[in-house]
Amino acid sequence: MKQTLQFFIVALFAGALTLGGYKILEEPKTGSLTTQNETASFIPTNFTSSTAPIGSIDFIEAAEKTVHAVVHVKNKTITTQPRNMMDYFNGGGVPREMIGSGSGVIISADGYIVTNNHVIANASELSVTLNNNKTYNAELIGTDPKTDIALIKLDSNEEFPYVPFGDSNEINLGEWVLAVGNPFNLTSTVTAGIVSAKARDLNQFDSNPQSFIQTDAAVNRGNSGGALVNTRGELIGINTAITSETGSYVGYSFAVPSNIARKVIEDIMEFGNVQRGILGITGGTLNSQIAKDIGINDTEGVYIAGVEKGSGAEKSGLREGDVIKKLDGYKVGKFSDLSGYLGSKRPNDVVQVTVLRNGSEKNIPVTLIKLETFEISDLGLEVKNASTSDLKSRGVSNGVLVTRTLTQDMSRYNLAGILITKINDETIEDIDDVKRIMNRRDYSAPIKMTFVDQRGEVNTFIFR
Repeated sequence: MKQTLQFFIVALFAGALTLGGYKILEEPKTGSLTTQNETASFIPTNFTSSTAPIGSIDFIEAAEKTVHAVVHVKNKTITTQPRNMMDYFNGGGVPREMIGSGSGVIISADGYIVTNNHVIANASELSVTLNNNKTYNAELIGTDPKTDIALIKLDSNEEFPYVPFGDSNEINLGEWVLAVGNPFNLTSTVTAGIVSAKARDLNQFDSNPQSFIQTDAAVNRGNSGGALVNTRGELIGINTAITSETGSYVGYSFAVPSNIARKVIEDIMEFGNVQRGILGITGGTLNSQIAKDIGINDTEGVYIAGVEKGSGAEKSGLREGDVIKKLDGYKVGKFSDLSGYLGSKRPNDVVQVTVLRNGSEKNIPVTLIKLETFEISDLGLEVKNASTSDLKSRGVSNGVLVTRTLTQDMSRYNLAGILITKINDETIEDIDDVKRIMNRRDYSAPIKMTFVDQRGEVNTFIFR
């Protein structure tokens, strides 16, 4: 009995010791976790807050606001199909009907639609199908091939759902967006992605700089002309292009910013053509070599290599060697930033230009001037009036400057930058002379063009 009592006392003591040791070890651990939670600077993934990026996104609302305003555009064109070699050389043949299609976005209750120029190019008949499967005829109001934007209107007095414009300058990298269109001849289709890049130029060596919004929202054939919208359902871009080796979507899509598209269609409605405002400078994106040459450490911005006589840039005091860092407070890191922002402006608009000069920044207001150009469609060239410095640098007294080539064939001859001094042996002083000569020429006769190339050499081409 005595021995049993001793075993009981020992067991009781051991149990108390074990329980006490457990509490000693356990309580600090619990206290440590509580302290960590109280002082943590991160937000757990299951935390609900109005500031949480994913929790604040409502794709449903944005989709409902836009899906009924994005339409299917059908383009009927008539081409001539040669029947034999004689038809091929003489331009004869039999008419052949071709059907193309794409998407469009209704932007007003009375049925105005913005789409891509390549969707409706050469159309002899346009029809539009809404998301409710109703089909309407449409008329072409105007186009701008440079930005690939076109404006058409539904032939109806009904009121239609439409998408309001947003400010494409205010979008941010990583921001969620929806691409809405009609790929594969379906009704409106919605895909989601983020803004991958801004002011993306796909043709960096072309004299017509671009400024696309790049996204990873899936865009396929048939999406051209469709809407890129933010999570509030506002139009921030017109889906225009993809880059792909297969012809199908592989992860990148590009949209014309809404500010540019809106300005283009407003110009078409008010003036019948697009009014382009320019600073009046020549130059390019700053890089390490240029920065080294001009003695600065910065490698972002647009370097001014020359200022046009009589331009807003000259009158306001911009100088060769200045580096443009901002326009109206928006950062300019490369030339496509500059061209994209100015693409939403008109002649006589005043832009606040922030430049880096002698190590310090200066804010200079510049009044934009009108870009006067003329497309010589028969030659596949675009020209503008030459400045005094252009003429002086080539040693000539007259001529117009070729700003870019319009066809693939002409791009092979490196004609951008030449000065055309004569057409059909008539002296060219300005683009009005070009218009006059081309409008009254004999269309059955060849065109003779005399020009001075970039090396100052005189050449003559005959186009048959």
